[in-house]
Amino acid sequence: MKFTPREATLGLLTVGTALFAATGMMAGPRIQEWKQINGELHNTNRRIESSQRLLAQRDKWAGQFAKLSGMLPRYPADKNVDIHWLAKMDQIAKKRSVTITRREVREEKKMGDVYELPIECRDWYGSLQAIRDFLMDLEAEGAMLDMRQLLIKPKSHNVLRGRFSLYCAYTRETER
Repeated sequence: MKFTPREATLGLLTVGTALFAATGMMAGPRIQEWKQINGELHNTNRRIESSQRLLAQRDKWAGQFAKLSGMLPRYPADKNVDIHWLAKMDQIAKKRSVTITRREVREEKKMGDVYELPIECRDWYGSLQAIRDFLMDLEAEGAMLDMRQLLIKPKSHNVLRGRFSLYCAYTRETER
C-alpha cells in the first residue's frame, strides 16, 4: 500500500493533532496545580518580605512598646480587674452625664505581655456634648482604654443612644 504525499501529510496532521489533544488533556490538571502552587509561592514570598520588614524595625517597635507599657497599669496575676475597669468607665460616664444601662464584660485576652479586657456596652444614651466629652475623657486615659466599635443613633430630639466596645489594656505581674 502506497500513500500519496497528500494522504501522508493529512495522516501526520491527524496524528499530530491527536497527540496535541492528548497532551492537553493530560496536562490540564497539572497546569491548574502549577497555577495554584505559583499563587501560594507568591503569597508566601509576600509574607516573608513583610516579616523581614517588621524584623528590620524591631528596635523601633520594642522602644515604642517599652514606652507604652510603662503607661499601662500593672496588676497582680490573680487579681480580677473587671470591677476596676467598670468603675472607671462608670465614673467617666457619670462625670459626663452619659447613662450606660446595659454592659457586659467579656473574657480577658492575653496578647504577649499585655492583657485586654473587652467591655460591651449594649445600651447607652446622652447628649452629643456629653458623648463627645465622654469619648475625649476615655482618650485622655492614654493607652489603657481603646474604643474599637461605636454605634450612635438618635433617641429623641437632643438625645443620642447606641452601643460601643471598650477594650481595657493592662499588664500583670509575673507569677513566681
